[in-house]
Amino acid sequence: MQDDITPDAGEASYRVTAGELRQFVERFERLEAEKKDIADQQKEVMAEAKARGYDTRVMRKLVALRKRDADDLAEEEAVLEMYKQALGM
Repeated sequence: MQDDITPDAGEASYRVTAGELRQFVERFERLEAEKKDIADQQKEVMAEAKARGYDTRVMRKLVALRKRDADDLAEEEAVLEMYKQALGM
């Protein structure tokens, strides 16, 4: 197994070390596993909330709204209200 991989003379200068590459790949794989664990935990939270009678679809909307900038949200709500009024809603 070759430890270092270097480009041909005409290519940009770079060096790939098998050990370093393996470390990056393994770190990424660990993060993928952590992401899956977090997603599973989020599903559990929503399942528990649903079992207690909460509307999880609305809860997800609340979470999305809480992430947004207050000014952007206020502007969007004002435009939405104007559109609703125009349609007689």
